[in-house]
Amino acid sequence: MGQSAFGWLDDLTRLYTPTATEFDAARRHRGAIESRLDAYLGLREMFEIGSLRHGTGVWQYSDADFLASLKGIQPDSPWTMLNRVKETLQNRFTSTEVVIRRPAVVCRFSDGHVEVVPAYPDMSGFWIANPADGWMKTYPRDHNQYVTEINKRHSGGAKRLARQLKVWKYLRNVPVSSCYLEMRSAKHLDGESGYSPIWDLYLALNKMHEAGLASMNDPTGLGSRFGACSSESNRQDAMSKFGTAVSRAQKAKDFHSDGNDEKAIEQLKLLFNK
Repeated sequence: MGQSAFGWLDDLTRLYTPTATEFDAARRHRGAIESRLDAYLGLREMFEIGSLRHGTGVWQYSDADFLASLKGIQPDSPWTMLNRVKETLQNRFTSTEVVIRRPAVVCRFSDGHVEVVPAYPDMSGFWIANPADGWMKTYPRDHNQYVTEINKRHSGGAKRLARQLKVWKYLRNVPVSSCYLEMRSAKHLDGESGYSPIWDLYLALNKMHEAGLASMNDPTGLGSRFGACSSESNRQDAMSKFGTAVSRAQKAKDFHSDGNDEKAIEQLKLLFNK
């Protein structure tokens, strides 16, 4: 008897799940980054955010992410903030490539990458650079709680689905925000009574494709809308890849429903470029 489609998808998900110590080397740079930012720009707090913290990181692709809440007056343009942070960190880590990748400043250390998302506090949230343009409001602790609650309700399904979508994004080079995929995954399962891996992979992809990768409202009702892509050209590229992905995920779902797991796995392999 051959492998089931569920089994193949589960193996893929485990393969791309980082180990507990995978990013310890990158995280060890945290103290030096905190000290530098505090000394030159003023730092209120810095804490870990992102997919590794949430349990949706992807092996070989995800970075260690931190939000750095800065002191002082918020400038008119987020580019001013990003350039200040980049210059400050580059002058400290002179042999390391430091680049801006909105909304973050990325330090590409030899033993791991660290993404620093500079921010200014406002009430219980933070203003960060919008990947598309201008400022956006984010509530990382509330967003994490939202995803975690739905994940518990579906016995880990929300985070597994988010990781699978991110694996697809990286293996197929889809220019779509990882945060967008994670929040869309949780929002999708928030409206479902149960979780079925093959079906929900198809449904989540199809919902985003049918919506045209439109920005989504913050499901917590707190922050700014979540954008999918950083430019219209990227959105068009992503839409084309989503269209192909929906077709393959639907075929995998249909073959699986008909009891033909061999054909279902063939479509999953095409979907994930495996």
